[in-house]
Amino acid sequence: MNFSFLDNWRKRHDGADGTPLASAVGESEGVAELLSECELLRARAGQHGLELDDSPASLEALDQLPPRWRDDPEELPWLGNDAGLYLGTVIVRTVPGAVWHIWPGGHPVVRLTSGREIQVVEAGLDWAATGAPELSQVYAEAAEA
Repeated sequence: MNFSFLDNWRKRHDGADGTPLASAVGESEGVAELLSECELLRARAGQHGLELDDSPASLEALDQLPPRWRDDPEELPWLGNDAGLYLGTVIVRTVPGAVWHIWPGGHPVVRLTSGREIQVVEAGLDWAATGAPELSQVYAEAAEA
């Protein structure tokens, strides 16, 4: 599968300093930067006057957007993927001890200090397709843990 956020990261990093994507996965700042781009979601939110500032309040605002992306079966999975990555970004930036973890197959999850792993991409895809669970609900559960 082709992920647009990887293409953008590669344009900025591959060849510039010789750091391949596989090496960057071990660097938590590089992973966080890469996974936080969420270009499609940020663009769609911006069309509704919503600036995504990586805060829990922005997740609540996303939950209130009219789900027009459901009318476009090609865009829906991309937007859902971005929503999951954005959810993970908010959790990592605001929940103490939360970190990105990349499974061996390249699947990103958020690991909490309790050891619990949150499959944020799946949550984002479910949210984009059905509206449930709400992104703010997943965040609240992670913040309580």
